[in-house]
Amino acid sequence: MAQDRFYATGKRKTAVARVWLTPGTGKVIVNEVEADAYFGQIFKSQKIVKPFKVTETMEQFDVIATLRGGGKSAQVDALSHGISKALLESNPAIRLQLKQSGLLTRDPREKERKKYGQKGARAKFQFSKR
Repeated sequence: MAQDRFYATGKRKTAVARVWLTPGTGKVIVNEVEADAYFGQIFKSQKIVKPFKVTETMEQFDVIATLRGGGKSAQVDALSHGISKALLESNPAIRLQLKQSGLLTRDPREKERKKYGQKGARAKFQFSKR
């Protein structure tokens, strides 16, 4: 018996996406809201559907995701990462396609911490010689 639900976690910066894939018609629901409504004007549908385009599984799965943390842009990237990993769970044979597109690699860039005695992570207070 084939599994009918696939789960994966995607991350980017401080955003975490918990993603469930179920066989369906290609609907994307984020935090119990349609993706278009959740992301609004900055909705990057190309980033979300890229894993499906690469693996040629368009409109075969419904996506249900819960997003926490980060901004909208980081959440879109986390969602894309989660979808890619969930697709891999559903079919391990598509690993090479996803890997070559860079969809399985988590973006490791994080915010650098502010240092004491300084204005920011790298910005410093103006130096006065006298």
